[in-house]
Amino acid sequence: MTTTLTIARRELSSLFRTPVGWIVLALFLFLTGTVFVFGALAPGQPATLRPLFGTTTLMLVLVAPAISMRLFSEEFRTGTYELLASSPVTSAQIVLGKYLGALAFLILMLLPTLIHAGTLALVSDPSPDPGPIAAGYLSLFLFGCLCLSLGTLASTLTDSQTLAFLGTMLTLICWVLITNIAPQHVGPEIGSKLAAASYSIRIDDFARGTIDTRHVVFFLSISAGLLTFATSALEARRWR
Repeated sequence: MTTTLTIARRELSSLFRTPVGWIVLALFLFLTGTVFVFGALAPGQPATLRPLFGTTTLMLVLVAPAISMRLFSEEFRTGTYELLASSPVTSAQIVLGKYLGALAFLILMLLPTLIHAGTLALVSDPSPDPGPIAAGYLSLFLFGCLCLSLGTLASTLTDSQTLAFLGTMLTLICWVLITNIAPQHVGPEIGSKLAAASYSIRIDDFARGTIDTRHVVFFLSISAGLLTFATSALEARRWR
């Protein structure tokens, strides 16, 4: 576990040493702030962060690939991965360590947005229910876990950051389209099965303050599966 945490700390530090990390952070905070001001604080709007959570979820489709694209691709490109692979560390430790570093960066991005919740509580009368707000942040974390695990897998498959970014983003977009739009244009039987795999129905439940363990398991199990595939891909690369 110590080795995994060491890799995670190194990865988190490297994200703050690159312009991409700061650009992603700045754009994310600017956009979430804009959505909060013109959404939650707009005159006549209810005291809720649901517009912010909905928009932030869509932003993660772009933000998560930008965070994860360099996890392995950059090391493959520069040749530094060979040094890491030759050390007494397993592929699972490398994957988990880098993933946790990226996840820590995502959490640090979300933390400043708690200011919006505090601001809403101060200016609203009555104050918003803290339950849906806490559940909303949990949904962002879980969706971010899934997106970053997919990005980690994509990064283990190529030495091009661009391909890793596009592969992750396009896969997420296809998932959104297939599970949210396609069910309206196919038969009810197929449509219900596609809708069952949708992220939006789960995000909506969280935004209402409903924490369903089935939704939590849905996001975490997919994330774990993708990380397992990433570990297998990395292991195959080590033995080429």
